[in-house]
Amino acid sequence: MPTATLPQSSRAARWFHALSDETRVEVVRLLSHGERCVCELQDALDAAQSRLSFHLKVLKDAGLVTDRRDGRWVHYALNRDALDEIAAFAAAVHPGKHAGSCRSACCE
Repeated sequence: MPTATLPQSSRAARWFHALSDETRVEVVRLLSHGERCVCELQDALDAAQSRLSFHLKVLKDAGLVTDRRDGRWVHYALNRDALDEIAAFAAAVHPGKHAGSCRSACCE
C-alpha cells in the first residue's frame, strides 16, 4: 500500500474486536448520520443504560468513537480517521499477494 501504512496488528485487532458485536455495529451505523446523545442511542437501540455504556466504552477504547460532555449529557461521534484507517487496511488485504504467502510444494 503506497500512500498509507498498515496499522499495527494489535490496533487492527482492537478495531475488529470492537466491531464483532451486532450492537456495536448498529451504534456505528447510527453515528454515521452524525453525533448522537447517549439518550438517543438508548432509545434507538432499546438498550439499558449499563449495556449501552459497556458497548460505547469498547468502541471508545478501540478509538472508533469520541465523546463530549454537554452538561449532564454525553454525546458520541464517529472517529472518521479511524474508519478511514480500517478501510485502508481492508483495501490493502489481498489473499495470496503478501510476502510470506506459502508457494512451496508442501502446500500443494
